[in-house]
Amino acid sequence: MIEKNFDEIYKNKYGIVAGADEAGRGPLAGPVVASVVILKRELDIVDDSKKLSAKNREEIYNIILENAFYGIGIATPAEIDILNILNATKLAIRRAIENLNKEFGILLIDGKKLEISEKSLCVIKGDSKSQSIAAASIIAKVTRDKIMIAYDKIYPQYEFGIHFGYPTKKHKEKIREFGATAFHRLTFSGVIETLNENVLDKWLKEGKISKKRYKAILKKREKLFKQSKLF
Repeated sequence: MIEKNFDEIYKNKYGIVAGADEAGRGPLAGPVVASVVILKRELDIVDDSKKLSAKNREEIYNIILENAFYGIGIATPAEIDILNILNATKLAIRRAIENLNKEFGILLIDGKKLEISEKSLCVIKGDSKSQSIAAASIIAKVTRDKIMIAYDKIYPQYEFGIHFGYPTKKHKEKIREFGATAFHRLTFSGVIETLNENVLDKWLKEGKISKKRYKAILKKREKLFKQSKLF
């Protein structure tokens, strides 16, 4: 359960408290989605999104939207490949702040090494301590799930609506069977091994990947080659 009065401690010191969390740092496909939330009132029903069923998340998501100011930010698979997942997550949080468009005294961010300014503070396991962070985790998770379900209709063979891009056994089998798409994270282990330069060159010419992304993938391939003689 969320700790009582956790946010209140920071509210007394800094004023308005905002919570931030992300969904999708670990998947092999799709964006990383961040949310920043300022609750208008306490919501005792809020909990860490990972502890909730999909149905409960959706129900609480709708309640949060009615009782909070919020912003959502997204970093694409291309940006993840170019920037790396840590920096892409920070980018998504900054975009969420921009979309929030509301001042706060302190931003509590779930996790570590994600501070983005002097007004931000990382809280390890924050989604199980802070109502604001937990609310942000629900907004981010539900939003990302909706994106993956939409892409499931574009790429039905990968079954994104079931595993949501995470590195499940089934998803890895699908990548080996059908190859990767530009919607996958092409620098991630489990995906990059399935690529070859002919495919990358073709995608570059067709405009499916940018030159920056192309170079980032080749750099990662070269690094893996030196480490393991994989390619």
